[in-house]
Amino acid sequence: MPKKDNIASVLAFEKKLVPSDGYMYGTTWGSDETPQPLSLIEKSVRGTISNRLKAQIQNDPAKLNAEVEKPNLQTVDVCSLGADQDTLKLHFTLKVLGGIKFPSACNNSLFKQSYTTAVTEYIEREKFSDLGERYALNIANARFLWRNRVGAETITVNVSVMNQGQERTWTFDATKFSTRKFEIDNPDVKDLGAKIAETLSSDNEFLMLEVNCLAKIGKSQEVYPSEELVLDKGKGRKSKILYSVNGIAAMHSQKIGNALRSIDTWYPDFDDPVASAGPIAIEPYGAVTNLGKAFRTPKDKKDFYTFFDAFARGEKLERIEDEHYVMAVLVRGGVFGESDK
Repeated sequence: MPKKDNIASVLAFEKKLVPSDGYMYGTTWGSDETPQPLSLIEKSVRGTISNRLKAQIQNDPAKLNAEVEKPNLQTVDVCSLGADQDTLKLHFTLKVLGGIKFPSACNNSLFKQSYTTAVTEYIEREKFSDLGERYALNIANARFLWRNRVGAETITVNVSVMNQGQERTWTFDATKFSTRKFEIDNPDVKDLGAKIAETLSSDNEFLMLEVNCLAKIGKSQEVYPSEELVLDKGKGRKSKILYSVNGIAAMHSQKIGNALRSIDTWYPDFDDPVASAGPIAIEPYGAVTNLGKAFRTPKDKKDFYTFFDAFARGEKLERIEDEHYVMAVLVRGGVFGESDK
């Protein structure tokens, strides 16, 4: 069959891991008191000039003194625990959806048929077990805390199934799990992973999880909600704006989702001690924006589209890890139409 007869110019997939925003509360470790919502505080500070200066200023002490004497006035949002609080509580929910066999939009029946056949074969063979365990580990290790995880003395993650009639709970000590390795031998992580994998493998089931994380970070310590992206700050506006929902400091659902899908250890540079970025989020080009680098490029034929175009048309990929990667991108969701010109 000519490839031009098997091209879907309209092709889209709904995401199958759907986290809510994460809401932040303050409490005291081991206390029965009700956690209190954390709110944002506006702070104005007089900073110093610390950016690189032009050579003519650096080499002239008078000009340098004049430059550093200029006030660097900033108004920023901050968020901290209360004076008697030493523990951050982060709460969010996660919905896991089935139905990955069925694109939400596809305008080519031949492509849809070959895609469905390939995915069905993968599910029957792999049952999403590897991906399910990796998603479960990123819940258990509290990767979703991001910067709040650093320096925490103790971290406990409680996970509950909210589906009616399927009530189930797991409790994890997040400090016992690595955020860089996916060697999973914990029975509770495997159990949670099997529950996630079972749902991803289904045609139309869903799993609703509630996640409550407690991190002991120290009395009155600063915590880190998501930072808002403000494209046009304007004159006199705050230089850092944090995210809140109805007055409660929060983390973006996108940031939590990014943490949960940081399972890509299959990209070429992963084992390179210099070039590796550790596990990266599942992305079509392996993009890590804070490093300004794409770890999967079409030139190296390691990107999603190279693999997907072959996989969805029934070709066998060289490594099972490449199939895991393709399926993980489909779990992420997105628009993947191919030009038919």
